[in-house]
Amino acid sequence: MICALALWVHVGLMNKMMRQYELVDRVRRYNPQADEELLNRAYVYAMKAHGAQKRASGDPYFSHPLEVAAILTDLKLDDATIVAAVLHDTIEDTGSTREEIDQLFGHEIGALVDGLTKLKKLDLVSKQAQQAENFRKLLLAIADDVRVLVVKLADRLHNMRTLHFVPPEKRKRIAEETLDIYAPLAGRMGMQNMRDELENLCFKNLMPDACAMIEARLADLHTKNGALIAKIEDELREALAARGFHADVKGREKAPYSVWRKMERKSIAFEQLSDIFGFRVLVDSVEDCYRVIGIIHTKWPFVPGRFKDYLSTPKQNDYRSLHTTVVGPGRQRVELQVRTHQMHEINEYGIAAHALYKDGRANDTDALSRESRAYRWLRRTIEMLAEGDSPEEFLEHTKLELFHDQVFCFTPKGRLIALPRGATPIDFAYSVHTDVGNNAVGAKINGRIAPLLSELQNGDEVEIAIAENQVPPAAWESLVVTGKARAAIRRATRDAVRSQYAGLGRQIVTRAFERAQKAFSDEKLKVALPRLARQSIDDVLAAVGRGEMFSGDVVKAVYPDFKEERKAGIAAPKTERGWFGLKKAESLVFKVPGADGDDHAQAIPIRGLAGDLPVRFAPNGGAVPGDRIVGILTPGEGITIYPIQSPALMDFDDQPERWLDVRWDIDDERKDFFPARIIVNALNEPGALGVISTVIGDAGANIDHIEFVSRSQDFRDIVIDVQVIDLSHLNAIMTQLKAKSVVSKVERVNG
Repeated sequence: MICALALWVHVGLMNKMMRQYELVDRVRRYNPQADEELLNRAYVYAMKAHGAQKRASGDPYFSHPLEVAAILTDLKLDDATIVAAVLHDTIEDTGSTREEIDQLFGHEIGALVDGLTKLKKLDLVSKQAQQAENFRKLLLAIADDVRVLVVKLADRLHNMRTLHFVPPEKRKRIAEETLDIYAPLAGRMGMQNMRDELENLCFKNLMPDACAMIEARLADLHTKNGALIAKIEDELREALAARGFHADVKGREKAPYSVWRKMERKSIAFEQLSDIFGFRVLVDSVEDCYRVIGIIHTKWPFVPGRFKDYLSTPKQNDYRSLHTTVVGPGRQRVELQVRTHQMHEINEYGIAAHALYKDGRANDTDALSRESRAYRWLRRTIEMLAEGDSPEEFLEHTKLELFHDQVFCFTPKGRLIALPRGATPIDFAYSVHTDVGNNAVGAKINGRIAPLLSELQNGDEVEIAIAENQVPPAAWESLVVTGKARAAIRRATRDAVRSQYAGLGRQIVTRAFERAQKAFSDEKLKVALPRLARQSIDDVLAAVGRGEMFSGDVVKAVYPDFKEERKAGIAAPKTERGWFGLKKAESLVFKVPGADGDDHAQAIPIRGLAGDLPVRFAPNGGAVPGDRIVGILTPGEGITIYPIQSPALMDFDDQPERWLDVRWDIDDERKDFFPARIIVNALNEPGALGVISTVIGDAGANIDHIEFVSRSQDFRDIVIDVQVIDLSHLNAIMTQLKAKSVVSKVERVNG
């Protein structure tokens, strides 16, 4: 029946595509036990599903999944992966459904195909957000089954091979995405051959002139040095054979994009590159690798600093090899890589080279996790990145994790930590543990105290000093280079700000219940969460603290029958601009200091900018202890503190729900500074500003900002933002300024 269905395919179509029996033959060459019936069924199903669909080249669309499957047969992958490759676009681009795939081919293959399917009908505004969200879905599917990644990379490789048929603008976007994400991802998974081809195809599409130039230079160099390469190969074989080693010696040429990247990174010319041609020596065992290096270093002098041992310290992508550079025949520098045959297969094909796919254990993802350091790294990275960041942040952090070359550092106990080049002790601390990073306050590198922003080098021993209950500075986010550190810092600072808003919200809500003479508890508020459309108590409190929710609404949610009876507070003093302030804020109770009653004890305590509440001071004048103060709740910004006489309070007369009863809560043992603004009318003569600055400095105050706002022939007005301890301190400074002969008048500004 299956064969009969296949016969309806047009002969011309068949000439362009791999035939059904050819696919089966390719798989059976490396897996004689392949499920022929399953492969045939997938071939026919996908062919019918894609029907008359065409690619940009004009070829039948079905040719694409077949080519993807062909790439994977070269990697000798299991039946389920090959079938998933054949079906990988059916859910996304045809009428097929996940349920249908599960029913016909089983849950395992259905999960693979679903992991390769882009999300549809995304309600996202930006193209970047859509790209990022689809990439997040892909990575999460990879975390469940790494075969999703192998199929995706093969899919991208075939798309890149046929990219010249795509319109230029789309071609550029696909090539950039491949160079940014998929080529580095292939490298991190150890699939070096695939990475090289992806990068070179991107290079050819993004910088065709540069690519053509590099390829021409490489071809010319090969022509000139072909005889020398053969001579070096022969001498290496002879030297090893004389010591009893029958090793495979293979010359290799650096890929065009790799050449270009090194020229750009080191700012050097093509002629200055010393490792365009290199040689690989393949032996049978690890012990043989070290013996071969000894023979090579005995025959030719090695270049100091160019020996690298990736056998004892493999890269995160499972790459293992010994690297050295020697001065060979004709005084030519020669780069050599020595490894076993098995290492070479893993170095070239990465996770696809693991025996997992070749011995019937394709479903044993735990076995892969044990075998592959690359996959373990990928799963840890995905778990870390999936913790609540936006799609754009997720994509940004993934790129950070994929891109950099590595340095290897050690903890004092000898634990190896692999980090991107350019990493700092802060990155190191977060790699050890998120709590270590969040609480880091200092570092020692190789036993010496060093700044937390020092760049780490290979072999550094790093010790992190920590202090409990720290919050990492927000500025660290732009200074670290690992995605894990950046995500953790952003999360910690976000949580700290949220905690501040929740703390403020709790105080506001508590006082609202006290004014309403109603009992308040977390249990009562928890019951009312559905009415407030919030998931948790902290969500409610933070919303109140940010000014996004009115405290009276919380009272009503807990006590639906409550009817608010607002009582008037004592009004602020009258100024020349009229009555304003608390008279209209009838939901507030504000007592003048010294007034009778205990209501003022309910006021929110203000300790300054270093306190545990999101507080700022009036932008045009500030406020200092000793002032009677009012808090204005600004959505998303916390409390803004104004002195009661500030004319700016008139702007909030019709917004009583934003007024808060606040009071100073100053520690007499600490001398914190608070902002104030004065305007000085001074003589327009040399030295006047120096006299004013000296008075302020001698009084123990700080000057934040000075601005000349007007000037006449004889006088000028100077606006000065100062930091003082309290109102008495400010008044003393103003009195001393007035006593100076160069000063005509001093006034405080209440903006």
